[in-house]
Amino acid sequence: MSQTSLASAYPVRYPDAGSQPVMTRRAWVLVVMNVLIPGSAQLLAGNKKLGRFGVSATFVLWALVIVGGLTFVLAQAAFISVATNYWALWVVQVLLVFYIVLWVVLTLDTVRLIRLVRVGPRARGFVAGVAVLALVATGGTVAYGAMVAGVTRSTVDSIFSGGQIEDPVDGRYNILLLGGDAGPDRDGLRPDSISVVSIEAATGKPTIFGLPRNLEYAPFAADSPMIAEYPEGYGVNGCNVDVCLLNSIYTEVQLMSSDLYPDAEAAGSSPGIEAMRDAAEGILGIKIQYYALIDMQGFSQLIDALGGITINSQGRYPINGDVDAAGNPIDVDGWIEPGVQVMDGYTALWYARSRYSTSDYDRMARQREVQEAVLEQFEPANVLTKFQGIAEAGAEVVKTDIPQGMLGYFVQLAGKARTQEIASVELVPPNVDPEQPDYEYVRQLASEALVLSTAP
Repeated sequence: MSQTSLASAYPVRYPDAGSQPVMTRRAWVLVVMNVLIPGSAQLLAGNKKLGRFGVSATFVLWALVIVGGLTFVLAQAAFISVATNYWALWVVQVLLVFYIVLWVVLTLDTVRLIRLVRVGPRARGFVAGVAVLALVATGGTVAYGAMVAGVTRSTVDSIFSGGQIEDPVDGRYNILLLGGDAGPDRDGLRPDSISVVSIEAATGKPTIFGLPRNLEYAPFAADSPMIAEYPEGYGVNGCNVDVCLLNSIYTEVQLMSSDLYPDAEAAGSSPGIEAMRDAAEGILGIKIQYYALIDMQGFSQLIDALGGITINSQGRYPINGDVDAAGNPIDVDGWIEPGVQVMDGYTALWYARSRYSTSDYDRMARQREVQEAVLEQFEPANVLTKFQGIAEAGAEVVKTDIPQGMLGYFVQLAGKARTQEIASVELVPPNVDPEQPDYEYVRQLASEALVLSTAP
């Protein structure tokens, strides 16, 4: 077949190179085909082997996206379990990097096939611009996906352990939530915020118990090694640190009696945390399957990554500094004024920490305000636009023994919890006297609060 006949029969593969209108139309066809189905430009006008490989890879990607979308809609827990699995994320990241490289190769080859010098002068810039923009749009999106997969893999691996998957107890998952403050004026980390979150496994209905840090004479779970040390309760006959309060248990065991919990570190926990878990179980009379420790210093980094949080300050609180003998603030760096304001991480941390002119119970309420404000900021748009900073900060904020295998289930449970009203039981005056607590009454309160809303 002659060249003229070939050009007539197959104008894209064998164009009339001397005709600028023909070459211009051909250029737009190839660019659009490369955008719609990467690899198809090569099938039409270039290396068919490369084209078949590109088109096949494109169809495989589409199939994976469709399967992933259907799984997310029909089996969200399974989707999240895979999406938070270290090795699954590694495979996804490798595949996405492969597709980025492939699209770059196919786009550059498409530009070569176009032969821009043969395209009409006015169209050359537009054709090249569309090709580049398409590459940036598709490649950039996939590159962002690869980055998200990598950051998620790193974050999940650093936060979540490979611990045991636990079943619900009495229809519930109970999680010890510790807010640890390891500020520059402190010797080590100390859990100043202590809560237990109980979630109905069937409905996601949450109940939060607030345990004040100054609770005294805490009993321990019956199987706790602390029973031998404090059979009548922590501090009834003294303790090994200066002040025998609930949060002193962490410090004492972590620094002086870590041998009581020899397997704690291997299980993704620490001796101090395990002793606090045993105390919370003894106080409430429930089994606690998991814990989560939130470092308040890291929490400030998370707030900065989110772009700040909005708080309605109910009082005037000093930033940094101390108090004199009369209880007045000294060496203050500034003040948090009353009213609605957007706080950065540093300011929010001091809002949660400040003790001047307030009680521990006021601090507990402010800490809860900060935690709730952060949760409200976790909207999809906010997280996606600031994902890397949020994930990196999150890795510094949280330590937990929740296993990766439970992530999908707990995310689904959290989705249910968002639709439920949160019940709160604060073990503070006048409900409970922290200096002379009636633990039988406390356990009665817990039992009444944890009646299941559905039959087990």
